[in-house]
Amino acid sequence: MIARYTRPEIGRVWSEENKFQKWLDVELAAAETLAEAGIVPRAAAAKLRERARIDVARINEIEAKVRHDVIAFTIAVQETVGDPEAARWLHYGLTSNDVVDTAQALLIRDASRLIEKGLAHFGQILERRAWEFKDTPEIGRTHGIHAEPITFGLKIANWYAENHRDYERFATAAYAMAVGKISGAVGTCTHLGPDVEQKICAKLGLSAAPITSQVLERDRHAQYVSALAIIAASLERVALEIRHLQRTEVREVEEPFGGEQRGSSAMPHKRNPVSSEQICGLARIVRANSLAAAENVALWHERDISHSSVERVILPDSTILVDYMLNRTAWIVENMKVFPQRMLRNLNATQGLVFSGQLLQDLVEHGAPREDAYKWVQAHAMAAWESESSFEDRIAADPNVRKFLDDKALAHTFDLRRQLRAVDAIFARVFGAKKSAAQ
Repeated sequence: MIARYTRPEIGRVWSEENKFQKWLDVELAAAETLAEAGIVPRAAAAKLRERARIDVARINEIEAKVRHDVIAFTIAVQETVGDPEAARWLHYGLTSNDVVDTAQALLIRDASRLIEKGLAHFGQILERRAWEFKDTPEIGRTHGIHAEPITFGLKIANWYAENHRDYERFATAAYAMAVGKISGAVGTCTHLGPDVEQKICAKLGLSAAPITSQVLERDRHAQYVSALAIIAASLERVALEIRHLQRTEVREVEEPFGGEQRGSSAMPHKRNPVSSEQICGLARIVRANSLAAAENVALWHERDISHSSVERVILPDSTILVDYMLNRTAWIVENMKVFPQRMLRNLNATQGLVFSGQLLQDLVEHGAPREDAYKWVQAHAMAAWESESSFEDRIAADPNVRKFLDDKALAHTFDLRRQLRAVDAIFARVFGAKKSAAQ
């Protein structure tokens, strides 16, 4: 992934040096476990631990000749040991994918911890801002058209609940990836045995996959990248909403705009939602990567290499992008400007039309035939819409309506507080009753 979207900590996870270090961690865990089993000389395992080192330049130099990255790695590491007797026990009983797949699980585990941290941080920001705007009225929109009143806090609480689901989904997928395999060339554990495999994986903090081919089956990876894609889609949902709410004719919310930031080379007045647009664009890449991960599930027989080149791209890129997107979206939501008066103005712009559903319900409740009531309400709604006049005034003057609703009943129909009376109960469901009572 390009440096523009790579935050330092996750960038270090996917560095070449760290990848090879994780390979070495697997090799050393294997050597030490085999030494404990009396297969590898203890002195050799100790010397490997003490002397084996990573030299990325040397590995790449050798790979250019041998055209095999694991062989290049083992040759380069053996050179650093300086003792042929000890060095010959490096990679004993292992096949390349024992090292690569198990080490990849370690890399994904480290990347996953950063993403889980980002999800938790974003959740905290969403929770705080949801409570801040719990009682801030806003018009709800369906199909982009004014529907019925909500609060801005409800909108953010909805994002919070989705983020919580994202966390749980991702944690499940990350857990499924925390497995290694030391089962050999076709998964039969022929050379080292299942018990040794379990002990090597345990030494690395991983579970041993119960059964594999030469590789860990890629349904795990497909689930993992799919979980990342869903996180990206959730972040896009937030960013897309902010983009809409920042439009000039809406202007209910505005993403942060720096003191010296400029929105256009030609139009000095522009304050564009560029960060939110960036999130929407990057989400497309992560979603596309989930398709590539699904394509990797079907391999020839006990293994081919078609998945390998794909994963060199999609696993670092997807985790790096989601890490970046989480941080960026959290920053947007934490620092966005919110305009409650503009929200109220937009809600009232249609002069009562947004209460048409409540009016229909109240008429039916008070005895009006539903089909007649619908026709009366719709006729006044369409006339008020086209003439930009008061829907409430039209309704108040209609004798058909007045047969069923007096002044008190009509006031109750057009009461904004009535529309929002369940907000506290919804917040209690989202954040918990104790949390709601404490606010």
